[in-house]
Amino acid sequence: MKLLVFAGSTRLNSFNRQLAQAAATLARDSGAEVTHLELADFDIPMYNADLEARGTPPDVMKLKELMHAHPAWIICSPEYNGSYTALLKNTIDWVSSPVKGNAIWQDGFRSFRGKVVGVLSASPGALGGLRSQSHLVPLLINSQCWVAPTAFALGSAADAFDADGELRQDAHRKSVQAVVDQVLFAAGRLAA
Repeated sequence: MKLLVFAGSTRLNSFNRQLAQAAATLARDSGAEVTHLELADFDIPMYNADLEARGTPPDVMKLKELMHAHPAWIICSPEYNGSYTALLKNTIDWVSSPVKGNAIWQDGFRSFRGKVVGVLSASPGALGGLRSQSHLVPLLINSQCWVAPTAFALGSAADAFDADGELRQDAHRKSVQAVVDQVLFAAGRLAA
């Protein structure tokens, strides 16, 4: 099963980027073919319909293709002001926007429709970014994704990772693994 893993952050020491790395490792160990995506590697401007009218940026087209090619995703969502990040929303807005005059990409939801998505989050606070998940899930459903009912919010994330970026507690690893397992299982069933 091809699994795409990414975080809605580009910050160097982001807890969610660390969590995405941990999820990618667990998924690889479970036999998945994992693509760990770093949004910082893509040159994507803030969404603007006037800019889009001049042509969809090449890196947006790359993201559309990458997201379409993976039937299963894990998204690690930081929490800013009780919601998901502008970076994550901007990414979704661009990737879901139809490309006018393109027979393949004129369907804006082509990259999203039927994807099985697991949601993780990490935060220094006690709730672990749970509020970002509560806002992200409806957006994903509206984009025609299947959202796994098992999710995990990693609280007190400043103490959760060791010097190598690995999760310290077995309970945290098991919670991330549960999300990975459910996403891979559901994606496999939908693809059958």
